[in-house]
Amino acid sequence: MLRWRLGHLALSLFCAGTIAFALYLEKTQFLSPCPLCIFQRVGFITFGLLSFCAAAIPLPKMSRFWPIVLTLVGLAGAGVAARHVAIQYFIDPSKLPSCGPGLNYLMETQPWLQVFKGVLTGHGECGVIDWSLFGMSLPVLALLGFSGLIAATWGIRFWQAKA
Repeated sequence: MLRWRLGHLALSLFCAGTIAFALYLEKTQFLSPCPLCIFQRVGFITFGLLSFCAAAIPLPKMSRFWPIVLTLVGLAGAGVAARHVAIQYFIDPSKLPSCGPGLNYLMETQPWLQVFKGVLTGHGECGVIDWSLFGMSLPVLALLGFSGLIAATWGIRFWQAKA
């Protein structure tokens, strides 16, 4: 059980680190997040909280439940990140709709499903690459992060099963 707890605690700390880095870029480098970036942040926060719950509640019966739930959350986050990568690298910026109202306004005035659909279509601000690390934009790094989290979740599951 110690392997399980430490592994999931490490995953939740990784998620906290990604959010801390995103806030650092927002507050010190003055990079304002686009709606897709905000959705990716929500994915990391959700994954981190659920992973922390998996570390705090390591019941033997739950050891099959947590990897499935975490994988679904990770796939949702990876899907948003992949859509963001597609907008940045594969869609002509002139074909993207112009920047619309902010996400807060959309959530106050429209149904949730319509907001989600609108955000996934992308806006002009989502196609801009403001910052990169080793030639990879933030959505590419987020996609790698979500993929790594999913792989680590199953690694912890099988590592714990061998113990």
